[in-house]
Amino acid sequence: MSEKIIEEMKNLIEVINKHNYNYYVLDNPTISDAEYDKLYYRLVDLEKESGVILEGSPTQRVGDHVLDGFEKRVHTVNLYSLNKVRDFGDLENWMEDMNRATGGTLFALEYKFDGLQIVIEYENGHFKNATTRGNGTIGEDVTLQVKTIRSLPLSIPFKKRLIVQGEGMMTNRAFNEYNKTATEKLKNPRNAVAGAVRNLDPKETAKRKLDYFCYGIMLCEDRKFKTQEEIHDFIEKQGFKTGGYFKLCKNAKEVEEHINEVDKEKAKLDVLIDGMVIKINNVDKRDEIGFTAKFPRWAMAYKFEAQEASTMLESVTWQVGRSGRVTPIANLTPVELAGATISRATLNNIEDIRKKDLYEKARVFIRRSNEVIPEVMGLAEKFDDSRKIEVPSTCPCCGQMLERRGPLLFCTNHLGCREQVVDKLSHFASRNAFNIEGLSEKTADLFYEKLGVRKLSDIFTLKEEDLLPLDNFKDKKAKKIVEAIKKSKDVDLARFLYSLGIAEVGYKTAKELANKFQTLENIINADVNSLCEIEDIGEIIAQNIYDYFRDEENMKEVESLLACGVNISQSSNLKGKNLEGKTIVITGTLSQPRSYFEKLIEENGGKFSSSVSKNTSFVLAGEEAGSKLDKARELSVPVLSEDEFIKMINKED
Repeated sequence: MSEKIIEEMKNLIEVINKHNYNYYVLDNPTISDAEYDKLYYRLVDLEKESGVILEGSPTQRVGDHVLDGFEKRVHTVNLYSLNKVRDFGDLENWMEDMNRATGGTLFALEYKFDGLQIVIEYENGHFKNATTRGNGTIGEDVTLQVKTIRSLPLSIPFKKRLIVQGEGMMTNRAFNEYNKTATEKLKNPRNAVAGAVRNLDPKETAKRKLDYFCYGIMLCEDRKFKTQEEIHDFIEKQGFKTGGYFKLCKNAKEVEEHINEVDKEKAKLDVLIDGMVIKINNVDKRDEIGFTAKFPRWAMAYKFEAQEASTMLESVTWQVGRSGRVTPIANLTPVELAGATISRATLNNIEDIRKKDLYEKARVFIRRSNEVIPEVMGLAEKFDDSRKIEVPSTCPCCGQMLERRGPLLFCTNHLGCREQVVDKLSHFASRNAFNIEGLSEKTADLFYEKLGVRKLSDIFTLKEEDLLPLDNFKDKKAKKIVEAIKKSKDVDLARFLYSLGIAEVGYKTAKELANKFQTLENIINADVNSLCEIEDIGEIIAQNIYDYFRDEENMKEVESLLACGVNISQSSNLKGKNLEGKTIVITGTLSQPRSYFEKLIEENGGKFSSSVSKNTSFVLAGEEAGSKLDKARELSVPVLSEDEFIKMINKED
């Protein structure tokens, strides 16, 4: 056996145990879950390769240290961790093993919550106590803290002894609300719940408005369950939250399809999940299959690709946007996250930097959900050479003194600040705005530098002879851009509104404004209350729109655009009102691309959504419709075929 392997194992054990202490005892993790898993699985692989398990190896422990300051409690039933798989191939292999061991079985699929595991005991139908997982055998008594969780039932219909297992959670909504007024900003909902439950003052716990999601039964006196489905139903009937997700699957293909769908939609959930849990549905078969020293053999966790990582914040760049807002951008040591190499992330504003206690040359946590720009979540570790992030007093682009508005910085040199103007011009020419082919950010920069283009309306004064002297502009290219500029003058109201770059007004909001008000004049004259009548427009966005059209310079520019021959279609794209006020979800394979049906929905006054809820008017379902169809049936939401949908929109009033 190689001494090199043994030495690496010793080093890994020391590092992993250090991170376990930081995470479980201090509630202060200094690496991300993904980085921890990489270390842990490296140790697992080395132990398999060498056949040796060294003393103190974290692979042989269920949990970690118990905090001092809390009364200890021995668990009535020992707690186990869940084994994890890294890809669908490993998951399929495990499912095949389970099918062989049982002679064939259904598999239950549930969320894997990313919170703090808590065991709760009831007696005679009343809440008795709550205990953290601790080391799996002994946990911490957190009865008073957990009792503050309002979603947790203090009395239940079942009148005998019951011990349940679940996860203490802080919803994203509660997390964001707390951070609005918090002196010390929380890093993320997972750390927030751990800190809250382990706070010796229950009043402080209550301030975080925690939730409890139940998923398992450790002991149920005089009651025997046949399946996980029965367990799930029983838990819900006792009044516990479960997350509202439960699927029974026959094979690996079904499991993979459901997991992929949840992976795509998880960013819309109000709670953090970091994977899915797959269990054998048949409880008797579980008893036959049993446990290892650490895991139940009959359950497996599939972990999603990491959404969080830690890396070094090397420096901060201050970037000027088209509105003049100056935003801090973190320059990071490149790190792989959610399928991409991340080297930059947003820091939001001055107040955000202060609350998160961030420094240059310090290790930070970053998070990325789907295609959203990565964000620095908080400080992981500070070093001797870490330095304070300096806030600029002058614009990093043009040198003008910056104006501070609350936590935000602005450059008011709107026509002389190069970054502002170029960003504004390229946005104006973008696909969802005037859609001027060939007018890229690079070209906009050239127009600013060489042709003195400062305003949006200046674009429409350009001629071929103006462009010919520019680098790489030959006859054909110059002619093509001038023709594209001319062609773009005919624009619908939604695109025109979006092109103006009003703060917080994206293309979707611009379309809703166009559908509601029909003409530019109506929007200009609308008051804040009228603007707020649109469902997705709140007071802040409404005020931004109202203020934009009360600004003298902005109105001059709108008038200049119209004087240049810009022709706005004064009606929206509405062709009918048969879907007015309706929210539609599309699922499955239809005869045309999804975008085709989304356009039809908009043209007939409706809105499309990506997830099914009780507010969904109906689901448009094609072939091979998946979990959205199941959810619609569960909530009794009407389901229409493609033919039925077409008949509905073509129906005469």
